[in-house]
Amino acid sequence: MKRVEEVPSLLEISLSHQERTGHLPQLIGDLIARLRQPEKAERPDTTSANDHGRVRFNQGYSVPMLVDESRLLQVSIFDTLRRHQEGIDLRTMMSGVVIIADECDAQLKDTVETFMDLEQAAHHDSAEPTRPKVA
Repeated sequence: MKRVEEVPSLLEISLSHQERTGHLPQLIGDLIARLRQPEKAERPDTTSANDHGRVRFNQGYSVPMLVDESRLLQVSIFDTLRRHQEGIDLRTMMSGVVIIADECDAQLKDTVETFMDLEQAAHHDSAEPTRPKVA
C-alpha cells in the first residue's frame, strides 16, 4: 500500500484497502502453486486474473494503471526477498524469481485481456463506454 500511495495515477480512484488489495490472496496463492511445482510447464487453472480485470474495469482503472499495480507487486515481492536473502539459498531464490516474474506477467496479461474485452464490449453497446465511477 505504501508503494501504491506513491503513484498519483493509482490514487485518482478512491478505493478502500479491501477494494485495492482483495485480489492479492488468490494471486499469492497462484504464485505459491507455481513455486511448488516449478517443473510443470503449464500454469495452474485460475480465474483470479480474469476476475481482477472485471473488478478493475468496473472501478474505472486504465490499462496503464493495471501495469503499474502489477509492477508495484513485483517490486514488493522482490524487495522482500532481498531483505531476507541471508536465509535463502541463492540458487533457489533465483529460480523462484524467474517463476514469480513469469506468473505475475502471465496474470497481468490475463487481467488486461479481460479488461480489454470488457472495454470492447462497452464500445459495441454504446458510442461512449460507460463504466461505474467509484466515489
